[in-house]
Amino acid sequence: MAETSEPVFQTDKDGRQPVVVVQDLHVKYKVFSSGKAVGAAGMGGLLKRGMRGLREVHALKGITFVAYENESIGIIGSNGSGKSTLLRAITGLTPPAEGAVFASSRPNLLGVGAALIPALSGNTNITLGSLALGFTREEIEELRPKIIEFAELEDYIDFPMKTYSSGMSARLKFAIAASKQHDILIVDEALAVGDARFRKRSEARIREIRENAGTVFLVSHSMKSIRDTCNRTIWIEKGVQMMDGPTDEVVKAYEDSRK
Repeated sequence: MAETSEPVFQTDKDGRQPVVVVQDLHVKYKVFSSGKAVGAAGMGGLLKRGMRGLREVHALKGITFVAYENESIGIIGSNGSGKSTLLRAITGLTPPAEGAVFASSRPNLLGVGAALIPALSGNTNITLGSLALGFTREEIEELRPKIIEFAELEDYIDFPMKTYSSGMSARLKFAIAASKQHDILIVDEALAVGDARFRKRSEARIREIRENAGTVFLVSHSMKSIRDTCNRTIWIEKGVQMMDGPTDEVVKAYEDSRK
């Protein structure tokens, strides 16, 4: 990986501090050209072919931008454009092949799914998920009624999570994760769950996080959610940064390109 000097963090024209700097970011990974995973039974053939079935995918190609505090930034693009890869790179889950990502604090990917256990009740999972987010026992007990109310699970909170519908589970996960005030929050299609009323409440919570000096990145295929939630949008297509600017302008250009 090429060496990348750390950038100078400067405020913008409104005096806001930068919180994420993405500098000439490239992400590459290797996949099998067949698109299939190779298990133990196929290893002999793989060795004989000398790895000829591998190909390199250049997922992100020189993405560069600065995100400031109190911004809500939409990430849009067609399927396979590199949106989720960008968010994974920002959170540190995907390493860059070139370039770098700098952040003033640890970015948090919305979701506590790994900490939740389907066999346990929703109430117990609130405790587990909140502990995973760093809350104390006292803070959890204070937040518990608000989380249950936000998730709209008052009548089901003592049932095992494995009995929940996918929408109910998603609402609970969002309610737990969004109970914390994040400095940098990454949301990947989280607003796609639930009915229109819950999506509206979710969007309001995202705006609340942003207004409290947090910075939010939102990936969504819903241009309405992007328009309602984000004041700035970055458009990526086939790993290339096409546009970065006010949401209405960028979304219009994206929609015009698809006509």
